[in-house]
Amino acid sequence: MARIGMLTPSSNTVLEPITCRLLEDLPGVTAHFSRIRVTQISLDASSDSQFAESPMLSAAHLLADAKVDALVWNGTSGSWLGLEHDHALCGSIERETGIPATTSALAMKASYELLGVRRLALVTPYTDDVNEKIAQGYRRFGVECAIALGSGLAVNEQFASVAEREIGAMIDEAARAKPDAVAIVCTNMNAAGLAASKEREYGIPMLDSVSVTAWESLRMLKVDAKPLAKRWGRIFEF
Repeated sequence: MARIGMLTPSSNTVLEPITCRLLEDLPGVTAHFSRIRVTQISLDASSDSQFAESPMLSAAHLLADAKVDALVWNGTSGSWLGLEHDHALCGSIERETGIPATTSALAMKASYELLGVRRLALVTPYTDDVNEKIAQGYRRFGVECAIALGSGLAVNEQFASVAEREIGAMIDEAARAKPDAVAIVCTNMNAAGLAASKEREYGIPMLDSVSVTAWESLRMLKVDAKPLAKRWGRIFEF
């Protein structure tokens, strides 16, 4: 039995159902969710304030009541706020609850390191300035974005409505840049199944944020995730 507690953006409608579908093939592993108010993604102070520590800790304490084995901020904000933000958050959660913690942004970095990714293609629903901020952050740890593609959206709830054909077209364009991997950075973009099929088509890793966050959560708990690899992507082989 393993219980994963996930802190979830309030307007996210993708990560919960997809995460539960992912875990169906691992009997005894369950995900449990607590929400943080997040409604927009931009580079202004009002957006940044959504990711303050206090509401995160409150949500983490509620999940701790369920005796979860790990706590995960299942949001990609550290990708543009900086990984130091997520490291600090995890430290606070662990001190307050005694439960190991991670985040989606830290999980993505771990996947890049494990796969030896140095040249990345980025796919998101975000605006160009947010994508550039993500690319700047990635350069700090040695990953160059060969191409960054986005849908130009800022309202978080709308990210889930980006059509599969649009996501697929961005992935196709990203793959033509010949990167080491394609990263779909957003936990409210419905791309996990599509990424796995595109990975088989192109033969390069397609790293969807929801899938990679689940992978890192399982890895933290030393759960064998290999049964998920065929359906959800090669990252689960590691």
